[in-house]
Amino acid sequence: MNFRFEHIEFLIGLAALPLLVILFVLVVRWKKKMQKKIGDPKLVAVLVRNYSAIKFAAKFVLVLAAFALIVVGSANLQRPGTTDNVNRKGVDVMVALDVSNSMLAEDIKPSRLEKAKQFVTRLMEKMDNDRIGLVLFAGRAYMQMPLTTDHGAARMYIQNAGPDAVPVQGTVIGEALKISNSGFNSKDRKYKSIVLISDGEDHDPEALKMAQSLSQTGVMINTVGIGSPEGSPIIDYATNEARKDAQGNTIITKLNEQELQQLSQNTHGIYLRLDDPDDAAAKITAQLATIEQTATGDKSFVDYKSYFQWFLAIALLLLLVETFIPERKMKLA
Repeated sequence: MNFRFEHIEFLIGLAALPLLVILFVLVVRWKKKMQKKIGDPKLVAVLVRNYSAIKFAAKFVLVLAAFALIVVGSANLQRPGTTDNVNRKGVDVMVALDVSNSMLAEDIKPSRLEKAKQFVTRLMEKMDNDRIGLVLFAGRAYMQMPLTTDHGAARMYIQNAGPDAVPVQGTVIGEALKISNSGFNSKDRKYKSIVLISDGEDHDPEALKMAQSLSQTGVMINTVGIGSPEGSPIIDYATNEARKDAQGNTIITKLNEQELQQLSQNTHGIYLRLDDPDDAAAKITAQLATIEQTATGDKSFVDYKSYFQWFLAIALLLLLVETFIPERKMKLA
């Protein structure tokens, strides 16, 4: 039986266990020092005659175990249940979306980023038979969602995309292409396309080299430019003022179409400037249709059985038991 943790990153909380043990040891030592400060051993013996060090340690062990169970429970141990293995015929499409600060410019209403999200949503509506993945990039690129036919999840990721998702600013198109390509099956030499959406503002010398390399592995890159060649200031929503450079000049962000056009031309794709999301989605879909399709199996719809409730229930039981254990010794009749 294959088990997995749905949120394995939460298990880092187990690193606090050694710290809690150290804290317990320090408390025990502190108590012993306080006893010595009193001075008179007989007086100390009288004061602590009802105190049980064993029960104090037992209470700590229960709390420690409950904490560990809560951490493991939050990670949600699962095992696969029934599998709805969906077989579809389509292509694999990685969407690489620029979320740099320049995408907040409003030369395209309501903003470049919001218009890009509208386009991706329209595109997914026309791609029922295709697997979709998502890469977000600015000064770094990150795989946000691997290839899947679960378009509902993809829409959720798209709607939540923003500059906060990538802390480093810039426009590393070359790295975005590399990360996008890592999501494909390396054995396939067709059925693959990257849809790159960006204002292309920062020139990335590695982008064209990467595009040429991907072309040799059968990847088609379709690029979508968003913004205006005339440019627009970037509004800082914290101050509601235009962003300025170190010299105090207003930063103007412009669409760099030349680089985006070169990327698509080198990989048998097309370049579009985004104006009407519906029209752009239709044209990109038509271009994707020129790629041969393949039957794909997707296990996105595995029905996993979760066990988090058992861990939390046992943790609650341990905490209840701990509250009823006194630190005082039982009085004998």
